[in-house]
Amino acid sequence: MKTLSILALSCTALCLVLPARAADADAAQALAKKSACMKCHSVSAKKEGPSFKEVAAKYKGQSDAEAKLVTHLTTAPTIKVGGAEEKHTNAKGSEAEVKNLVQWILAQ
Repeated sequence: MKTLSILALSCTALCLVLPARAADADAAQALAKKSACMKCHSVSAKKEGPSFKEVAAKYKGQSDAEAKLVTHLTTAPTIKVGGAEEKHTNAKGSEAEVKNLVQWILAQ
C-alpha cells in the first residue's frame, strides 16, 4: 500500500511540473495554418513574429497566460511589424479551437 501511495504522489507531482498539453496538437496546427499564424510565426524559429517557443517562454509560470493569449488571438490588437503598426490577425476558429491552439503554443 505504501508503494502505491508513493507512486500516486509522484505522478501528482510530475503532473504539476509538466507544461499543459493541447488536447489535440494536430487540430491546433491546422488552425494555426488556417488562421495564417504560420505566415509570421513558426514553432522554433523567429520570423516576422516570435517563435511559438519564444511565446511559451515569455508566458511560462504566468497563471493568466492562457487567457491573455486567447484574448490576443481573438481581439486583433495592434502590433508592431517591421517598425510599422498593424492589426494582428484573429484566429479563425471557435472558442474551444482557439483555446486548444493557445494550449499547444504554451506547450512548446
